[in-house]
Amino acid sequence: MKKVFAFIAMTGLLIGANQTINAQDAVESAAEEVQEQVVEAAEETTDEIVQAPVEEQKSIHKNIKVKFIEGNAGFMSLVAVAMIIGLALCIERIIFLSLCEINSKKLLEDIQASLENGDIEGAKKICRDTRGPVASICYQGLMRIDQGLDVVERSVVSYGSVQASNLEKNLSWITLFIAMSPSLGFLGTVIGMVQAFDDIQQAGDISPTVVAGGMKVALITTIFGIIVALILQVFYNYILSKVEALNTDMENSSVSLLDIILKYNLKFKK
Repeated sequence: MKKVFAFIAMTGLLIGANQTINAQDAVESAAEEVQEQVVEAAEETTDEIVQAPVEEQKSIHKNIKVKFIEGNAGFMSLVAVAMIIGLALCIERIIFLSLCEINSKKLLEDIQASLENGDIEGAKKICRDTRGPVASICYQGLMRIDQGLDVVERSVVSYGSVQASNLEKNLSWITLFIAMSPSLGFLGTVIGMVQAFDDIQQAGDISPTVVAGGMKVALITTIFGIIVALILQVFYNYILSKVEALNTDMENSSVSLLDIILKYNLKFKK
């Protein structure tokens, strides 16, 4: 009888231990599943955060294309062409004016050093080897240094006017495209309004749905035209500032050159 009770007790202990082990395994499995779900959720959140700006950029680009098409491709293409040509002219002027900028103070110091030694040809060579309108004006003045200070002054003033005209080249075309861009937009606005009234006449009703198409064309073309004009205007004002700076530099350099030539005449032509 004791053996029977002992066997029953041992069996109970084994069953209890087995259930405890199974419960621990179940808890560990559940913990691993929860951990895996947390990791997957974090990865998905990270992917969404990374992909969100890309999707937003794509949507903005797509919206611009859609609005461009909705604004009547004919008029929008004209506005785009005006912007492309205007920007090309602006970039050309900016590059040209940037190349015209030099250290005019150093140039005049080198010319003065050569003339103090009586080396006119050396001063001319310095001007020929230097780019820009200031060097060209100085070279024209040195070409006539033996003809008197009055002749040199007239030559410098005349050639300075030529160089100033070269600096302002193509600016009139840029102003043309600045004026054309909003004008083309307003033309699209008028065409859109006419289209809206045509739709009203055909439908015989002044509902928002009928008018919306023409009004959309009108507003989109106007917006794009004004944006293009604003962009070109910013570049145009920047170009004007560079032109004014170069003109001032040419005038100051011309006065300094005349002073240098006067000193040369006093020293070597007594």
